[in-house]
Amino acid sequence: MAEPRMNEDKVALVLGGLIFILALFKLGNIDLLGWVVKTGLWVGNPLNAWSSATKGLLPGYASALLTWAAITLLLSWGIKMLGGNVGRFIGSFTVIFFIAFICYAIGANAYIAANPTQIAPIGKIDIPWSLGLSTEAGLIIALIAGILISNFLPGVADSLRDACRPELFVKIAIVIMGAELGVKAAGAAGFAGHILFRGLCAIVEAYLLYWAVVYYVARKYFKFNKEWAAPLASGISICGVSAAIATGAAIRARPVVPIMVSSLVVVFTCIEMLILPFIAQYFLTSQPMVAGGWMGLAVKSDGGAIASGAITDSLILVKAASQGINYQPGWILMVTTTVKIFIDIFIGVWSLVLAWIWTTKFEKTRNGEQTMGWSDVWARFPRFVIGYLVTFLILLLICVQSPELQKLGKGVSSTINGFRTIFFLLTFFSIGMVSNFRKLMEEGIGKLAVVYVVCLFGFIIWVGLFISWAFFHGLTPPLVTPVG
Repeated sequence: MAEPRMNEDKVALVLGGLIFILALFKLGNIDLLGWVVKTGLWVGNPLNAWSSATKGLLPGYASALLTWAAITLLLSWGIKMLGGNVGRFIGSFTVIFFIAFICYAIGANAYIAANPTQIAPIGKIDIPWSLGLSTEAGLIIALIAGILISNFLPGVADSLRDACRPELFVKIAIVIMGAELGVKAAGAAGFAGHILFRGLCAIVEAYLLYWAVVYYVARKYFKFNKEWAAPLASGISICGVSAAIATGAAIRARPVVPIMVSSLVVVFTCIEMLILPFIAQYFLTSQPMVAGGWMGLAVKSDGGAIASGAITDSLILVKAASQGINYQPGWILMVTTTVKIFIDIFIGVWSLVLAWIWTTKFEKTRNGEQTMGWSDVWARFPRFVIGYLVTFLILLLICVQSPELQKLGKGVSSTINGFRTIFFLLTFFSIGMVSNFRKLMEEGIGKLAVVYVVCLFGFIIWVGLFISWAFFHGLTPPLVTPVG
């Protein structure tokens, strides 16, 4: 094996940054990445699920093959920088890419993914029912597929191990996710200022409470050490997988720690998506903005939270309409999105804080003195988080300049979102592939799950509801103005 020239943090920064730079050419009407595949809702022919990011540029199947070839080439370069065996990686990666890709397409079937606003007579999809899980269900299916292979076909899992690199995949996704959130933040700047301000205040208060309590419970009552307690607190408190990985990198936890936390985040996000929107509809129709904020504060992944916000929006609008109140659509989802954006931004800030705490408080130099300074913090700070912050700020600053640039920025975001989805998909499948339950039980995942259940359902969901009520109580969406 060759000597590694870079670590995963730096490779993720380089690869994610390269994708971002190529996407920026779209600002000059040069579409270098419009061929990337996007998977959408489908009924009937599965091939209808796939299309190119730039509509009509390529047939869906051609876009899928080109995406596989490009990502394989890009990651092979990264594997070479990491000192890995490129030949073995390409063979294994091809297998896991297409398994995961098919899983995502299954999850995008309308009977699984369509929300109530997409089904006739309100929407355009003519089906009698749907589970309403959004295309995020494909991530869960990929995770389950990986778990099944890992636990029932361990020989197959071992043969594909060279390509199962969940940390690398998710770090690349985080770098390019910053661009998407920058565009969303610029769009949110046009909304009512008091909603943005309340959203920011809500997440700061919620996060400081969440993180401290989860960390304390994990340490005090379940006897987890700092290496386990910190990623668990971040995973439950901020934004799930992304936060757990960033925190693990900041404190230099063993790779198994954020991977196990991420596995739990995915499972519980799915449970929350199935339950919380219906609770919100039943109890919070008179306080729709509270419901939107609650989804952002309680559901622990970006896709899961936004999907929950969309479902909540449609459910509450339907119930309110039956009571003679016609709210404008989208405002409940806007609150969810705004809260979630601020939570995502907090990932980079909190990683820097934890890097400083770990180097100055918990770790010592050879002579036993706590003399580590900012140079040590910088060495510890995860480089991929820098990429996340830079891509966020660049797109934010571009999009706030004018409506025309914001429209171009949305085009960049649409393209880059295709890559983010693919890398998150690979992350979820890879997490399943390295999640051998027998080994995980030996590491203590059962105990970890108990902490998650106790903190999430015993504290976080309800404190999130209280904070959302405190900041959004009394606000309602504008009413639909009758025509004529």
